[in-house]
Amino acid sequence: MTLFRWPALLVLVLIVSACATGGTGSSQAPVVNPESQAVADYRIGVDDEVKVSVWQNPGLDVSVPVRPDGKISVPLVGDVAAGGRTPEEVAADIKDKLQAFVRDPQVTVILTQLRSHEYLSRVRVTGAVRQPVSVPFRQGMTVLDAVLAAGGTTEFAASDRAELYRKDGETTKAYAVRLDKVLQKGDLTTNYPVQPGDVITVPERTF
Repeated sequence: MTLFRWPALLVLVLIVSACATGGTGSSQAPVVNPESQAVADYRIGVDDEVKVSVWQNPGLDVSVPVRPDGKISVPLVGDVAAGGRTPEEVAADIKDKLQAFVRDPQVTVILTQLRSHEYLSRVRVTGAVRQPVSVPFRQGMTVLDAVLAAGGTTEFAASDRAELYRKDGETTKAYAVRLDKVLQKGDLTTNYPVQPGDVITVPERTF
């Protein structure tokens, strides 16, 4: 796979600070927060570049790419696992390891360049849509945005049985999407914000 380089503007929008103050499977719907949810849950990938900052300790600040082994090197603590984790999780790990050297370290991890594999940075729409697509994820994108990018549903679509599939660790969760209500009635209850790697499927009606 080739590497997908995000537009500079999008990268700036996606710079997310994760202070090390804590962190987060059910069949419940995803938390609907179009302003931050998708990026807050973004998991760092190989070749992404991150900036580690330690408050009042500028000598420990570092900007590094994530190595092929999924790790980054941080002053004093050495290698820290970053691949597949959120910035908040990485910051918490660094904070924990720094406590042997710095009193009450305040650690921030910022994504400065998103350069991980294209697959992880796309949203796919399949099934009874006019043009199944794989589109680049962008901040604030919702299920409706992705379906419209696919040209909308066909006349054979069972829009009331659409589903959003999302990878959660080693498992994949499915969330029911009432696309018929979204498209025909403007009911946005299930118009969830999407995340990189999500797959939306629209089945055909059975006759």
